[in-house]
Amino acid sequence: MNNYRFMGKCFVAFALFTLHFSLFTSRATAQNVVDEVVWVVGDEAILRSDVEVTRIQAAMEGQHWKGNPDCVIPEQLAVQKLFLHQAAIDSIDKDVTEAEISSQIEARIEYMIEQIGSREKLEEYRKQSITQIRQSMHDDLRDQLLIQKMKQKLVEDIVVTPAEVRRYFKDMPQDSIPFVPTEVEVQIITQTPKISIKEINRVKDELREYTDRINRGETSFQTLARLYSEDPGSRRQGGEMDYVGRTILDPAFAAVAFNLTDPKKISKIVESEFGFHIIQLIDKRGDKIKVRHILRKPVVSDSAVNKSIVFLDSIADNIREGVRPKFLEGRYTGNFNFEDAATIVSDDKDTRNNKGLMANRSERGQTSRFRLQDLPPEIAKAVDTLQVGQISRAFQMINDQGKTVCLVAKLKSRTEGHKATITEDFQVMKEMVQQKRQEQKLHDWVVNKIKNTYVRIGDAYRDCEFEYEGWAK
Repeated sequence: MNNYRFMGKCFVAFALFTLHFSLFTSRATAQNVVDEVVWVVGDEAILRSDVEVTRIQAAMEGQHWKGNPDCVIPEQLAVQKLFLHQAAIDSIDKDVTEAEISSQIEARIEYMIEQIGSREKLEEYRKQSITQIRQSMHDDLRDQLLIQKMKQKLVEDIVVTPAEVRRYFKDMPQDSIPFVPTEVEVQIITQTPKISIKEINRVKDELREYTDRINRGETSFQTLARLYSEDPGSRRQGGEMDYVGRTILDPAFAAVAFNLTDPKKISKIVESEFGFHIIQLIDKRGDKIKVRHILRKPVVSDSAVNKSIVFLDSIADNIREGVRPKFLEGRYTGNFNFEDAATIVSDDKDTRNNKGLMANRSERGQTSRFRLQDLPPEIAKAVDTLQVGQISRAFQMINDQGKTVCLVAKLKSRTEGHKATITEDFQVMKEMVQQKRQEQKLHDWVVNKIKNTYVRIGDAYRDCEFEYEGWAK
């Protein structure tokens, strides 16, 4: 949600946008100019309206410009054009899938709905249907992803050595040394509440009904997927997924999908870690497959959740008291502790074999340390007030697969915020040096790209102080 933190302000800001844009249009009309090309980069034009809209969006997000916005904004838009142009040359667009775009769109829409209260209120406020809102977001989000991936490609070969890190910080002033925020290590024990056979059968009956309606010719697979699928990444495309290899998919899903041969046939019902699916083949290309699917998720009952909560609280109490739970008597003779409970009791495959210890995985690698804001919100809230070694009461959350899970958490360690040191925080310092190197490479790339790209800027911008040299030719 960090990427969408501005959404909380967006609804008041949309009114501001409408007001500002109407005023801008009125001024332009009064001057008998509907719009105006202010910059040209390659074969792409930047309009005055583009600059005005960006200015207003920045105000919506509380963004402040370093320098004159009339100069900074068109330059920023021009730089984006350069990255998009290079992304097209390098065929980066193949790396940005519709499923990826849709996933981000759905995340933003869900957050907007959460902020305003309901889908109906959002549609009323925007004066657009949800479908229209999705469509209006699509191209901007696609461009953002293209630019992000293009930048990643340009800096992917930058490697920082330990000697370089030490040299960089040797003469750094004390007030420039980065502050490392508080970090924690967390262990968890999870239990997934059992779903009743009745609820599973209800979901399966729905999927069978969808299959029957498609086979009778009453409707299409795509229509039912848009209406009923609970996969936000593919729902907008009528359940369609991009070409993927077997290893990318859930094993059970892949086993059925890769055995499909007739695009007119609907698969049997498949259970994956995400829920239950029916699948339809679209195409096979080498070792990759393109399918569409409908996902339905059984609903966990309150009684099942409460049962898991009670069970986990009893396990936590046993650990606090040093008592073996009754169901382990005769089967386990050691001193019962959190680590043993995580190994024996927990059903979380990612932490069970690591004694419950959570792993923080990112592009930078893997560590057991988390900043509180990087933990799932429910876990962060549970451990924030714990002392090291304490165990929380049981609570519930929705996991990455969209399933309800119950868990208890233990605060294994806490490192309070502090000025970075080369011995304790080498990784932090390395990332800082690497970021500086990446920023410099991107800056140099832009400057070089400007030299080799046709650029024309309006006379009003020729006296601007730009971040990148070479715009005025």
